[in-house]
Amino acid sequence: MATSSPACPPSSLAARLRGEVAALMDWTAEWRARRVARDVALIVIGAGTFGAALGSWRDPWQAVFSAVKLPVILLLTAVANALLNAMLAPLLGLHMEFRRALLVILTSFALAAAILGAFSPLAAFVIWNAPPLAAGANNSTTHAFILLVLVLVIAFAGMAANVRLFQLLGALAGRPPGGLARRGIAVRVLFAWLAANLFFGSQLSWILRPFVGAPHLPVQFLRPDALNGNFFEAVFRSAVRLFN
Repeated sequence: MATSSPACPPSSLAARLRGEVAALMDWTAEWRARRVARDVALIVIGAGTFGAALGSWRDPWQAVFSAVKLPVILLLTAVANALLNAMLAPLLGLHMEFRRALLVILTSFALAAAILGAFSPLAAFVIWNAPPLAAGANNSTTHAFILLVLVLVIAFAGMAANVRLFQLLGALAGRPPGGLARRGIAVRVLFAWLAANLFFGSQLSWILRPFVGAPHLPVQFLRPDALNGNFFEAVFRSAVRLFN
């Protein structure tokens, strides 16, 4: 007689990582402290281990600082944009209360953090094989390469998490009578949330720099000029330095 393996419960991380709409709907349906704590723990562990792996190239203290700052960015972005996201969703055709909007974003960030955590061993392997930081040596190319690895992995994790977020938004949109198609509503809400989260999160990451640590600068939790410049300008300069 054929037997089937037991299905994962809707609240399991595996079900949510697979983007099972039922699991995502169930997870964000109610405000439960235990579920919120699990999402926060996932963000702290996943993003923290990835930050520690990248920061370890510069100095052990830089690894500690980056392990603290990456989760802080995700959590602050989720909380700071919660009210704006809850206002944008109804304006774009998706009725959603404040608590559910916050849970949906928090769950999306937790998925991204889980992916970052999964990349941590690979990031540590890249750092281990990178030229070590040495006094008097030209380490700018290695620093630029590690910085781009950081941006690319975070971008991949963000895209994967937003695919799951789009599926969840589509399910939440349902079938409004006489209204816009639910796919169109989900696309509008997703891009509006992405724009707000990208703007706030990227600038916050710039203010809380460094994460890798420039070779010619001392190891610090925050730079004295933390409020000067912006994130996009720094990424462009790193790309130019790497390919020239």
